[in-house]
Amino acid sequence: MASKLICLFALIAYCAAQRPGQYQVPPAKLEAIYPRGLRVSVPDDGFSLFAFHGKLNEEMEGLEAGQWARDVVKPKDGRWWFRDRNVRLNLGDKVYFWTYVIKDGLGYRQDNGEWTVTEYVNEKGERVDPATIPEPQQPQQTTKPPPQTPSWTPAPPPPPKCDSSETVVQGRNAICKGALIFSEEFDKSALKELNNWDVEVKFPEQPDYPFNVYMADGTLKLEDGTLAITPVLLESHFHEGKINDVLDLTVRQCTGTIDSTECKRTASGAQILPPVMTGKITTRNKFNFKFGRIEIRARLPAGNWLIPELNLEPHDNVYGFRRYESGLMRVAFARGNPSYAKKLFGGPVLSDSEPFRSLLMKEKIGIDNWNKDFHNYSLVWKPNAIDLFVDGDQYGSVVPGDGFAASGRENLVPHAGLWNKGTIMAPLDELFYVSLGLRVGGVHDFPDSPDKPWKNRSSKAMLTFWEDRSNWQPTWYDASMLVDYVKVYAL
Repeated sequence: MASKLICLFALIAYCAAQRPGQYQVPPAKLEAIYPRGLRVSVPDDGFSLFAFHGKLNEEMEGLEAGQWARDVVKPKDGRWWFRDRNVRLNLGDKVYFWTYVIKDGLGYRQDNGEWTVTEYVNEKGERVDPATIPEPQQPQQTTKPPPQTPSWTPAPPPPPKCDSSETVVQGRNAICKGALIFSEEFDKSALKELNNWDVEVKFPEQPDYPFNVYMADGTLKLEDGTLAITPVLLESHFHEGKINDVLDLTVRQCTGTIDSTECKRTASGAQILPPVMTGKITTRNKFNFKFGRIEIRARLPAGNWLIPELNLEPHDNVYGFRRYESGLMRVAFARGNPSYAKKLFGGPVLSDSEPFRSLLMKEKIGIDNWNKDFHNYSLVWKPNAIDLFVDGDQYGSVVPGDGFAASGRENLVPHAGLWNKGTIMAPLDELFYVSLGLRVGGVHDFPDSPDKPWKNRSSKAMLTFWEDRSNWQPTWYDASMLVDYVKVYAL
């Protein structure tokens, strides 16, 4: 009887989320700022996220990211704001856009937006009198005679021909089938020279709440063409007792939400600071794509409760940003404990809870532990499937069938209804970026067992983990994850 009630409630929630006209996103207000800038806002109606996507003088192709693509996670003065301070808009310019909000855990869009610049306002929102705008300066005339041109010019060579690809790359138009669209060899001498990447600086939180903080200090290193990501105890970097202190990442250019616990934490009782520092880099602001083949040559970390992050993460969180509502794709995943390290996993994660969390991932048992040597891990992301390879051998394929939304509903995934607005691959049908990092512990990736010091649902999980350091710290003698290269090819 209980299971029937759960199914009934899930069906009611799904139908409610899909009822046409149930909720309309407030119209966006667009303003052209003089002399530079675009300002977009919507009134706050209890949203937990607002996203703006737009293009200048070019129509949007469906739900593409666009020239402007920004998620906003905090309102101000009763409105949600997006601002581009650098763009110069001219009278008559047209902005094509769509907006997205999350309200009460469900996502809603305003599609096919169009707005034409007919006037300017100042920073206060006051109209700028056109008479006060100076005329653009005319270029100075020159007495130099124009260059002589031949009576005929040879025709330019025809552009190289190529088969079109199903791959989409943010900011690029034509993609040739099979082309190398991203490459990183890590052959630089310093992190600041990695132009394709940004360093993550934040306290990672939901949905897995790992026991680490992302910082570059001593955790990220380039050496002999390899990226090394190493766990470092927080107290060894700062001082003994730091876990019971305050850590403010704002001064370190925090990449999380400012004025939140992603950027600043104060220990209180059993709620200590994350006891381990690790590193993570992403292409979120540099390279995003949809559909393609990614190859990562790496050696996974060895040590109890260590987790490699060789992932594809959603750029826009179109379907939501909690509980893997917009998905995650693991190119390679093997836990660091010797008892787990022979099992390699790859594939999508579409829920934070079992059984659906790991249901879609594929598994390969190694002859030896996967952290003993370098291996080539590949994920082929297609419009109708995901194929997984290691060292050139395919070990799994994930096929959506009638759609991940359908299988999600069958497994009572509460947010599966959000995926019905996409293709059968939803939520894996939007732009994703590459992330490389190292995680520690957390509340989902290690099932409770007699040899695990913490319980996943315990409020003291992080403290219990830290108190067991005499057992796990000695296993971290070869704990670095090493990445040789990352390559992405068009389909």
